[in-house]
Amino acid sequence: MSMEDESVAPAFCAAHGLSTWDERHPQAAFTELSGQACPVRPDGTLVVANRQEVVDFLRHPAVRATDGVHYNLGGKRPLIPLDLDGDAHRKYRRLLDPLFTPKRVARLEPLIRARTNALIDAFAHAGSADLMPDLCGPLPTHLFIDLLGLPTADLPRFLEFKEAVVRPKGATEEEQQAYMRAAGDRMYEYLEAVLAERRAEPPRDDVLGGFLTTEHEGRRLTDQEIIDVCYLLVIAGLDTVTSSLSCLLAWFAEHPVERRRVVAHPGLLRKAVEELMRFESPVPLAHRWVVEDIEVGGRRFPAGAKVEVVWAAANADPAAFPEPLTVDFDRPRNAHIGFAAGPHRCLGSNLARLELRVAIEEFHRRIPDYEITPGDEVVYTNYGVRGAIRLPITFPVR
Repeated sequence: MSMEDESVAPAFCAAHGLSTWDERHPQAAFTELSGQACPVRPDGTLVVANRQEVVDFLRHPAVRATDGVHYNLGGKRPLIPLDLDGDAHRKYRRLLDPLFTPKRVARLEPLIRARTNALIDAFAHAGSADLMPDLCGPLPTHLFIDLLGLPTADLPRFLEFKEAVVRPKGATEEEQQAYMRAAGDRMYEYLEAVLAERRAEPPRDDVLGGFLTTEHEGRRLTDQEIIDVCYLLVIAGLDTVTSSLSCLLAWFAEHPVERRRVVAHPGLLRKAVEELMRFESPVPLAHRWVVEDIEVGGRRFPAGAKVEVVWAAANADPAAFPEPLTVDFDRPRNAHIGFAAGPHRCLGSNLARLELRVAIEEFHRRIPDYEITPGDEVVYTNYGVRGAIRLPITFPVR
C-alpha cells in the first residue's frame, strides 16, 4: 500500500488513535486499550478489548458474525463457516473440522519442508534477502495452490484477489466495500469454473477433493457451499500465514539471544510460536453484530450495534498475561487468542501452526545467524493484517 493510500484509509483500529501507537511496535497501545473502560471509536463504534470481556462477549448467543447484509471480505453470500452462526455454523464446523485436525494436516509436513527449502535455495548463496517476497509471501501461496490442487499459473489471480479484499482501496468504507465486492465477483467466477472442471474428473487427494467427497450425516457439500468455503480459504491461506511468518522472523532477526536459544533447542520452537503469535497478533481484530439488547460484564450493547473486537488488545492485557510486553517463551499459561476465540475460532489454526513451525525450523537449520541489514529497517503494515512488508536481512553464507 502506498503512503497516499494509507493517508486516506480509515483508521483500522481503536488503538490507532492512542498516543502510544507505534507502527513498528503497537503492543503498548494495545495494552493501553485493554485497560480502558468501555472504549469507543470516534465514529461511535463500540469496542471490546480486555480479554475477559472479549471472551464473555463472544460467548453471548445474541452476538453474530455478520449483520446478515454485509459479509466479510467482499463476499456476496455468507462465507462458510465465518459468516454463519448458531446451528448452521455448528453444522459446517462438524463437517469441516475433521479436514483440519492436527493428524490430518501433519501429512503436509514433508511438502511444507520441501517448499521452504526450494525457496531458501534461491537466496541462500547471496548472503542477503528480503524475506517477504523471497520466503514469507510465496511459501503459503504455493502451499495453498498445492493443497487445493490448482494450477501454479493461476497464482497471480489469487494474489490480486487477496490484496484487494485484505487491503482494499478507497477513501471511505463504502468505497472499500465496493472494491472488495468487485474482486469477490471475479473470484466467484473463477471458483465456479474450477469446480465444474473438477466435477468432471476422477477425485484427487487434495483439499478440494476432500470437499467434493466428504460426508456428514449422509450429505455432501453442494457446489455453492464448496465455493463459499474456498473463497474464505483463499484469504486465510494466502495472507494470514504470510503476515504471521513475516512478523515472527522479523522478531527473531531483531532478538539474537532468544533466536540462538531456539536454534540450540528446537523443541522450544512450538512454545516460541505461541508466544510470538500472542505478542504480534498478526490478525488484530474482527467485527461482530448484536441482534438484541444485551449486557456483558455490566456494559450495555444495544441491538443492531456493530462492535470492534480487538484480539491484539486481549493478547496484551496484563490482567490475563503478566508483563504482556515481555516475550517469554517459558510463559506457563499462554491462552492467547491469536487465532480468534469463541465459536468462530480459526478453522485452519492447526495448519497455520504447522506451516509456521516447519518454515522457521528449516530456515533456522539453513540460516541460523541473521540480522536486519545494517542501515535498513523492517517496514510494517498494520492495516487489516499486521505484517512485515519489507524484511531485509543479512547473513553469512555457509
